[in-house]
Parts: sequence; C-alpha cells; structure tokens
Amino acid sequence: MPSELHWDNAEGIAIELAEKYPDTDPLTVRFTDLHQYVIDLPDFKDDPKMSNESKLEAIQMSWHEEYQDSR
Repeated sequence: MPSELHWDNAEGIAIELAEKYPDTDPLTVRFTDLHQYVIDLPDFKDDPKMSNESKLEAIQMSWHEEYQDSR
C-alpha cells in the first residue's frame, strides 16, 4: 500500500475506502461525498482541487470492484 495517495491512484484510494466504509455501496455515493471521503483519508496527500469527474468515476469504479469482491 502506498504511503501517499494521489488522485491518479484510483486503486489505492479504493482499497482504503473499502476498508474504511466496508458496508457502503460505492454506487450510492454522490461525487461530492466521494470527494470528501477521499480527501479525509489519512494517506491522501494531493491537492483537493485537482479532482475531476473522470478521476472520481475511476475511484468509484475501483471501489465498487473492491466492494463486490468482499461480498
């Protein structure tokens, strides 16, 4: 697991989100909330303003894969 997470590391962010919110279906999370979840992660070290819809979608899809794998 990387020591620092950045917007382009969708898989690393997804793993941490899945660990922190194990019972949350990522497809039910609005992008505004997802953005907050990401920047609240202790290992997240990127500029909060550097996110965009495609980065958030990549994170959401990676998180969804983690979520499905844990079911």
